[in-house]
Amino acid sequence: MRMEFAQDCAGSTVGDTPNVGLRTAAKELGLRPRELALAVQTGELRTVPGAPGRPRRVAREELDRVRGTKGFPQRLHERLRVVGTGEGSALLGISPSRFVRLARAGCFGPVKLYVNRYRTIVWLYLAEELREFGERNPALLAGRLPEGLRAGLDSGADHRASRWRSRRVQQLTSQADSPWERAAAWASVLDDDTLARTVPDPAERARLAALRPPLVEGRSESEATRDALDEVCFAEEEDEIRWFRLTLHAALEEARSADPCTKSRVRPGPAADAPAPVVAGHALPESALGAGRPDPGTPHPVTGPSATGQRRRWSLRGRRAKPTVRPAR
Repeated sequence: MRMEFAQDCAGSTVGDTPNVGLRTAAKELGLRPRELALAVQTGELRTVPGAPGRPRRVAREELDRVRGTKGFPQRLHERLRVVGTGEGSALLGISPSRFVRLARAGCFGPVKLYVNRYRTIVWLYLAEELREFGERNPALLAGRLPEGLRAGLDSGADHRASRWRSRRVQQLTSQADSPWERAAAWASVLDDDTLARTVPDPAERARLAALRPPLVEGRSESEATRDALDEVCFAEEEDEIRWFRLTLHAALEEARSADPCTKSRVRPGPAADAPAPVVAGHALPESALGAGRPDPGTPHPVTGPSATGQRRRWSLRGRRAKPTVRPAR
């Protein structure tokens, strides 16, 4: 599921469908590697599984479809344009401070992030989604914000990280090649303790860890930067954690049913602190209730923050001291 541009062999096939590697696809579409990665993540470009152990690829007919869309290539570049707080606020015609308040309230969600040299998380947004938000919600661009949004912001609510995690996990599940890979994607935002409560079987946890996809690509930065990024990769609020646990449980049931080796093994579901089928407005995945989560660009109600316990990473490296990270922009 990783976006890899190395070992690109154009013209090979998976099954009977001609396809090309990601590097070739980027060249033919006139995209930089990061733009192609974003196109895949946002669904602008569909990929197919590569050979076992090799990166995903792009079907030739998919390239033809994208090139045949109206306004190509300018329109494609517009849909892939990402902006920060400054450009985003100018695009909406509002002040940067109001833009940040709307983002913290969950009115729109980031699509990417990076850590700057000051160890500050910088969020990036799709310009296309911001334009659509402004057209749908002109009342939120001027005057006082609704009382519900103000109350959430006054209590310290900041939904940027959770909106990004939700979007990113859904992207990863859509690219998963097997039920166990989909389960690993849902598990990727749960810390060690939470995962152990949700998946008591050590063998299954090891399997999920082996298949765990990276939430952030290109993790070759300094250790301090990696630590800062790790801080936004794990679910924090109780509602969010409970929703991911319930979704993981449903994904695991599907994975066990599809795997003859574990089909007959009975596993307990989420712990008693997560019994509800619907949590804080989040619907369970289609495999559980027949409904998916809201679109990442859709505003949603805001609730105040809830207390969470100490978290531990479930990756193979041990827990290090929490770094000093400046507030996200």
